[in-house]
Amino acid sequence: MDCKEIEQLLLATLQLEEVHVSTDGSHFKVIAVGECFENMSRIKQQQSIYGPLMDSITSGQLHALTIKTFTPTQWKREKVFNMPV
Repeated sequence: MDCKEIEQLLLATLQLEEVHVSTDGSHFKVIAVGECFENMSRIKQQQSIYGPLMDSITSGQLHALTIKTFTPTQWKREKVFNMPV
């Protein structure tokens, strides 16, 4: 699974404004931005990202994953510190 596939899957299944996925080869980092995270706990935010990726995780296609979620307001403040290079 590559970064673009993960981005497309998350954009297609969740109401996100932005998704950024990067990798160092075996470990993927997902940054997701959406209003849908507004009143969710951190656990629920993580679970919402894991949901669409679960088939790839259980198959072993995707195994190391770091997730950061932001509302659009949070992202405006945090973007400079979290944007993948």
